[in-house]
Amino acid sequence: MPSNIKTFAAQVRLEALRMVHRARASHIGGALSMADILAVLYAPGGRLSINHADPRWPQRDRFILSKGHACTSLYAALGLRGFFPLEDLTTYAQSGSPLMSHASHHVAGVELSTGSLGHGLPVGCGLALAAKRRYELWRTVVLLSDGEMDEGSNWESFLFAPQHSLDNLWVVIDANGIQSLGDVKDVLDLEPLADKLRAFRWSVIELDGHDHEALYRALDLEHAPMSGRPTVIIARTVKGKGVGFMENSLEWHYKSPSDVQLAEAIAGLEGDLHA
Repeated sequence: MPSNIKTFAAQVRLEALRMVHRARASHIGGALSMADILAVLYAPGGRLSINHADPRWPQRDRFILSKGHACTSLYAALGLRGFFPLEDLTTYAQSGSPLMSHASHHVAGVELSTGSLGHGLPVGCGLALAAKRRYELWRTVVLLSDGEMDEGSNWESFLFAPQHSLDNLWVVIDANGIQSLGDVKDVLDLEPLADKLRAFRWSVIELDGHDHEALYRALDLEHAPMSGRPTVIIARTVKGKGVGFMENSLEWHYKSPSDVQLAEAIAGLEGDLHA
């Protein structure tokens, strides 16, 4: 595993915090919970085959952030990889900026505009099916939230993918346990989620979504066997991960940090940059 992934994840968190603070925006909790997943995919030497100099390179792997409201971490990852100048992050959610407050395909490196939940996986299935029928080798990765699993379109897609042997499709569920109205288990309990997905004929991996080594092993897209089964990774994460006062708190689905809170959050994360 590349040694820079931990640092990259900390940089993603720092940039996402600054964007949300500057724009007085929201959804920082879910942006922080998925930062380690994005770092494993996007850090130099990460698992996605991409080319920042040619964002539309035909043989690139396709990544869809279905939980598009948490786009600050994705924008940060793309900016850090050079898809656009890093200073463009300062325009997030500003009038006229392509960096809208939900993931926008007008941003270099973003495949699909998302935010209306339940759409990313159906499109991901279509991409994977197209690659199969054209005998192309690129892979599709879709990142969902656990709250988003309430959408019926996801369950239709979970039926569709194994029916068409889409073993070039990976789904990562950012299972941080909290959605807009409360704890996932109280709003619409998904458990036993792994058993349900295995019954749908998926290859299922459960892991700690902040364990870089476990994520790196699970997301070995290039060397995965062609089993005929799509793969779903249930990544157990912490909403607000990396900022102590934000962790496991519903309020950070909605709030932006004050100046004082931002300074406290940055101070805590900067240690990871030099660890």
